[in-house]
Amino acid sequence: MKNISLLLSALFLITGIAGCSNGNDSDASSDDGRIDVAVTTTFLDDMVEIIDGNADAFDTELIIPAGEDPHVYQPKASNLKTIVDSDLLFYQGLNFEGRMADVLTDGIPVAEDFDSSVLETQEEGETDPHFWFNIELYKQAMTIVENELSAAAPEHEEAFQSNLDNYFDELDALDAYVRERISEIPAESRILITPHDAFGYLSTAYDLDVHAPQGFSTESEVSNNMISRTADIIMEQNIKAIFVETTTNPDQMKRLEEIVSSRGGTVNVVGSSKDALYSDSLGEAGEPGDTYIGMYRHNIDTIVENLK
Repeated sequence: MKNISLLLSALFLITGIAGCSNGNDSDASSDDGRIDVAVTTTFLDDMVEIIDGNADAFDTELIIPAGEDPHVYQPKASNLKTIVDSDLLFYQGLNFEGRMADVLTDGIPVAEDFDSSVLETQEEGETDPHFWFNIELYKQAMTIVENELSAAAPEHEEAFQSNLDNYFDELDALDAYVRERISEIPAESRILITPHDAFGYLSTAYDLDVHAPQGFSTESEVSNNMISRTADIIMEQNIKAIFVETTTNPDQMKRLEEIVSSRGGTVNVVGSSKDALYSDSLGEAGEPGDTYIGMYRHNIDTIVENLK
């Protein structure tokens, strides 16, 4: 955002890098003529890469690294410079990047204009930001991104639309795969327990019952009462497995396992480095979840193999 707000200018002064954001600076655009795009999350990074394809019209900079928790990520000075130097800035919105809100005001929030009727909410009115587990909502977000990229590089609009259409075919195949795999789990065993409430859209789309001791954000409090209530569900429903997430502390699930054990029950904690669920971030390069489709297939395969 070449004309970023006064707030960012103040932040640069505070961090000692004032002056780096000059729109005429040689670092402010790619030397090869590509358009500079900043994205907050790995999901958005994957979207831009898919849409851009072989056109290679954009130089994309990821702000929150793979494996980091966007709910609690604190922007660094280098991130602020990336934001200022960008021609386009995409962020997810719905308070997903909660601690970055003040520095994203000039960006494009891909989820803010979704129809409120399709968004998951809690009784307190808080909106669930984890829309990417609803494949149809993910398509809507990608369409928003494609429209903005086409406006920035209209000479590639036809290629971008073709890339998007082809990818939507892959997403339709993914949806069919998910439905087929979940059908392998007996109806009474389709109960997913994770550290925080990130899988509500998955629940609605594929008829899973989801529970978590923590709310939509990993910043929310985890009370002893919520831990105990979750343990009650495990015991009452005779749940075989509970799942760790790649961006959360595994101790929470281990604590649940200990409580269940103390009550005479057993439950398996699924969460080694290779089978933890991806929730708030895609995986690092080379991991099975380093793309959106790879992430989704990994999660579903892991859930099905441990609950069926």
